[in-house]
Amino acid sequence: MEDCVLCGKKKASAMLQACVDCIRSGREDALDYAKAVHQQIRARYGLPAEPPKSDGGIPCNLCSNECVMAKGELSYCGLKENINGKLTSLAPYDHALLYAYIDPLPTNCCAAWFCPGSAHYGKVNIAVFFYSCNFDCIFCQNASHKEFRMIKPVSVNEFVSRVKQHGNAYCVCYFGGSPEPQLPFAIRASEAILADRNLRICWEWNGCGNRNLVRRAAELSFKSGGIVKFDLKAFDSNLSRALSGILNKRAYENFELIAAEFFERSAPPVLTATTLLVPFYVDEQEVEHIASFIADINPAIPYSLLVFHPQFYMRDLPVTPREQVYRCYEAAKRHLKNVNIGNKHLLGLI
Repeated sequence: MEDCVLCGKKKASAMLQACVDCIRSGREDALDYAKAVHQQIRARYGLPAEPPKSDGGIPCNLCSNECVMAKGELSYCGLKENINGKLTSLAPYDHALLYAYIDPLPTNCCAAWFCPGSAHYGKVNIAVFFYSCNFDCIFCQNASHKEFRMIKPVSVNEFVSRVKQHGNAYCVCYFGGSPEPQLPFAIRASEAILADRNLRICWEWNGCGNRNLVRRAAELSFKSGGIVKFDLKAFDSNLSRALSGILNKRAYENFELIAAEFFERSAPPVLTATTLLVPFYVDEQEVEHIASFIADINPAIPYSLLVFHPQFYMRDLPVTPREQVYRCYEAAKRHLKNVNIGNKHLLGLI
């Protein structure tokens, strides 16, 4: 952590070098610093610095990046590649790169503060960690998702069979990384599971997936009593690109879509949002805008503010200062009825 190299007025991450004000103002030099950070991270993992947009290439429409790959080019997530004019994937059709494990309830799910699963002692959650992501967050809390090239693909049939072996399973939660690059697999698997058993289907994602796939995934959650959790990382477009590598406009569009179609008919709430309070960057101004956006849809939608822990390329930042947490909480409460603070243990509050 250091003073902003551009204005010297606020604190900045050693990697970004620029403070939140300089980034939000759209200063070209501030955005260049951020771009250089993402280029460094992407190069480390052999991933493209930007979503490819090659004329005459092969398109992929699984997420908002909408990559178009020329011969030899990788998708932004790294799972797809144009090999001699044919789109190939590290995970063949009906397969995915994932790690599934048993998580006894109640668990530390971001929706645990209102989810009925928290009362089901003795039951378990089937937690499904998808490798790869369509974002490039420099504060990533699960950066192991980028280490996917040696992971053996799992078939839909194999995965569904494993789930059905657990008679005490209560829910299935897909997260990662983020599910978007492998959402067709997750949808097919969930449909097969629900054809045989009534398990709650839940999602934790950045929300920037293909609109039709996101809607179908949310429909499965609505019908099964599950929850769709959007990680609304930032509101300002410049800050979104600086922190996550790409814009997250699609997340807000998909959030609004799911809210309009399913929220008022759901019990428990089918939709929730979280925001990680990155110290000195995701501040009360960002939270105010996000909370206002949610409230304009429905002020009863649950919203959780997550305390940050130093990870990945932002290890020089501290745990979110209490003062920042309280300011953000008050900003959210001005608009929303149901606001929670998550990861309170990091503040020594529990």
